[in-house]
Amino acid sequence: MSDNQSWNSSGSEEDLEPREEPVPLVGVVDLSGVLSKWTNYIHGWQDRWVVLKNNTLSYYKSQDETEYGCRGSLCLSKAVITPHEFDECRLDISVNDSVWYLRAQDPEHRHQWIDSIELHRSIREGRRDKAGVQGTIIIPLPLADSGYGSESSLRRHGSMLSLTSATSGYSATSTSSFKKGHSLREKLAEMETFRDILCRQVDTLQKHFDSCADAESKDELQRDKIVEDDEDDFPNTRTDGEFLHNNNGSKEKLFQALSPKGINGIDFKGEAITFKATTAGILATLSHCIDLMVKREDSWQRRLDKEMEKRRRIEESYKSALNELKKKSHFGGPDYEEGPNSLINEDEFFDAVEAALDRQDKMEEQSHTDKTRIQRSSPVPPADIYSSSGSHRFSNKVEEMVQNHMTYSLQDVGGDANWQLVVEEGEMKVYRREVEENGIVLDPLKATHSVKGVTGHEVCHYFWDTTYRNDWETTIENFNVVETLSENAVVVYQTHKRVWPASQRDVLYLSAMRKILANNENDPDTWLVCNFSVDHDDAQPSSRCVRAKINIGMICQTLVSPPEGDKEISRDNILCKITYVANVNPGGWAPASVLRAVAKREYPKFLKRFTSYVQEKTAGKPILF
Repeated sequence: MSDNQSWNSSGSEEDLEPREEPVPLVGVVDLSGVLSKWTNYIHGWQDRWVVLKNNTLSYYKSQDETEYGCRGSLCLSKAVITPHEFDECRLDISVNDSVWYLRAQDPEHRHQWIDSIELHRSIREGRRDKAGVQGTIIIPLPLADSGYGSESSLRRHGSMLSLTSATSGYSATSTSSFKKGHSLREKLAEMETFRDILCRQVDTLQKHFDSCADAESKDELQRDKIVEDDEDDFPNTRTDGEFLHNNNGSKEKLFQALSPKGINGIDFKGEAITFKATTAGILATLSHCIDLMVKREDSWQRRLDKEMEKRRRIEESYKSALNELKKKSHFGGPDYEEGPNSLINEDEFFDAVEAALDRQDKMEEQSHTDKTRIQRSSPVPPADIYSSSGSHRFSNKVEEMVQNHMTYSLQDVGGDANWQLVVEEGEMKVYRREVEENGIVLDPLKATHSVKGVTGHEVCHYFWDTTYRNDWETTIENFNVVETLSENAVVVYQTHKRVWPASQRDVLYLSAMRKILANNENDPDTWLVCNFSVDHDDAQPSSRCVRAKINIGMICQTLVSPPEGDKEISRDNILCKITYVANVNPGGWAPASVLRAVAKREYPKFLKRFTSYVQEKTAGKPILF
């Protein structure tokens, strides 16, 4: 790793590199235009005005807002530009932990942006190389000559610090190890004793050497004086030079012989023997210490190996955690949402969807009381208007859908092996037939349910009338009636709440409500609502949502049990049998297992929530047949 890279990992590059005033790059053409920028998983791709100038990439909400300042910018000196592997219009620009996901209008525009960015970077790097400041800290000359900034001074200070650190670390380790070995501690105590003895012997020898030097100096002075005084008398001397004969005939000792113990009574032979024994003891003790340390070397090595292994595991855990953190920092990017090249696997996809649905359920429980408290009402048209499809451009299609539902939707599925019973809760049963086409789940779903105290007309009225839609439907973000075809048919556009990481869905459908005429007196009173996808010029598909296709039918039959005696029919005497059929093509690239799991979870909840709502709204009101 270079110095610049190591600095960047611990601090801002701006604090280390010399600050430069922005100078226009000569020969480089600035570039600006509209690019789609990924904002977040709620708003997705949004058009932004992007400007490339002076090796800096900035973006604004629109071209009209450039005078108010940019919303963000990136310095391209350390940026990494990555063209997307699959999307030919997309490029990702990252600087450290900051990533911009951008999309051009077409591949040619993407190449133009990439070439311009690389040109800005190359020219800026050429200017930095010529200036001599690329990745370098320049030391002023006076500081370098003073010794504090010189290379030898720095190396010398570094060595001292390293030596001190190593010594202190070794001392701490050695001390803790010695405490465990009593023999080694005893030998060290012996060496302390030997050291004291040697110190005393050295002091004694030093005193002896000092005395010898003083005595030799005094003898030289005395000899010189005698020679000067007696030079003219020609004294008789012995050949051994030991005695001097003066004029009186007496002998005088010229130099005194040394005693066996030497000057000041020092026993040189004894001192030598003691010194030899002391050094021998030191050598023996050191040898014993070495033996003890060799014996403990294996245990120290094993301890070192354990510490090294522990450190290796910690480093691996740290790297793994760091990689996970980097992944999570970009987990909300476009690569981790529903798509043909999504990086998220099915298990993670399902967990994220389930968590989002749980949050929506909690929010719905909190707001349910407020919704039911609001009293909404709309006039109920006479039943005659629901007897026909009316006259509009989709009337033939509506009639075809009504006949298909009445023919196939009411057929019993109990003996059909293709239908699987997936949910059974009391009177409610949900069946599913698994169908896939080009990898997209198209499972038809059929549910039957019985609700007491309400009529088929009332159930279909609350299901079809958009006035009450938000009271019982929890998955819709917003909806509007695109066109009213007749009093019993409307075209509705609605967007559903996004459940990340799945893409947001919208649907455009025709909703019609019909009263089915009875063929004989024994046929129950039957009502039907059919919703099927259509196309409309006022609600074209957009890139923001995935357009789903639906074909849904709700058939409600009213069963009346005769009251006792002459009593009037009450809600206790009526029962509504509901048959709900749904064929949905969700589009997109959501995993099949996730779609089936969500359908199994959400459809029963929808039926129970809606029928409970109808019971609450009709309680205490006149019966609507």
